[in-house]
Amino acid sequence: MKSVSSVPDSPSVCIERKGPVTTLVINRPHVRNAIDTRAAQELSEAFLAFENDPDARVAVVCGRGGHFCAGGDLAAMVAEGCNPIKQKGDGPLGISRLSLSKPVIAAIAGYAVAGGLELALFCDIRIAEESSVFGFFNRRWGLPLCNGSTVRLPRIIGHGRAMEMILTGRPVYSEEALSYGLVTRVVADGTVREEAEALAAKMAGFPFEGLMCDRCNTLSHFTMPIDEALDHELKNAAVVFDNDDALKGARAFVAGKGRHGAFGGNVGTP
Repeated sequence: MKSVSSVPDSPSVCIERKGPVTTLVINRPHVRNAIDTRAAQELSEAFLAFENDPDARVAVVCGRGGHFCAGGDLAAMVAEGCNPIKQKGDGPLGISRLSLSKPVIAAIAGYAVAGGLELALFCDIRIAEESSVFGFFNRRWGLPLCNGSTVRLPRIIGHGRAMEMILTGRPVYSEEALSYGLVTRVVADGTVREEAEALAAKMAGFPFEGLMCDRCNTLSHFTMPIDEALDHELKNAAVVFDNDDALKGARAFVAGKGRHGAFGGNVGTP
């Protein structure tokens, strides 16, 4: 039976509202919520709708079907056969250049890997289920990070740990992620959305101008402005994506190599 999310007319990102809390649900469980071009556009539009809604205060991002997000949809990338990075407009996951004034919570279940981890890092707070897995699995394919991770991760967990995660691509499980400060809470499997929405409702109940002011100040106290740092990352990644070698790893994955997070052998070679 075909998954409802694989029907072309079904939205890739669903928006659900409960008072001041907006929940964005990535709706592609048939590919572990991997993001293709359409999903990236819908994700960007959903975040902008949240930003521009005067009644919306806090957003929660989650995935349908037991996984947060497995990153970019490599099969779609290979089919399109092009560099996913554009120097203007939305980034590959739709969130690379967004700068929101309101807080976002990531409710993470299952895989949050490659671009999915980048999406989680875009959020202000990350809550994870016990069985969650993090990692830059794109390391196997030679695909560079291009949605802000080289900028955001060192700021969240520190330079040394960030470099180890980025350069090895190894899986990081929930308890280690908690010890790093990558996530701030680990909850029982099947409960993360409920926990995140409860926290969002609590935050939305605070006097909101003060909350947004403190959030803005916390984000602004870094040496390089985040927009400049993100632009720097994208320009460097674009050079790699322009080389056909960058798609070799994606083609290898589509052909069946490296499934379920396997790193054995030279999986980046078709």
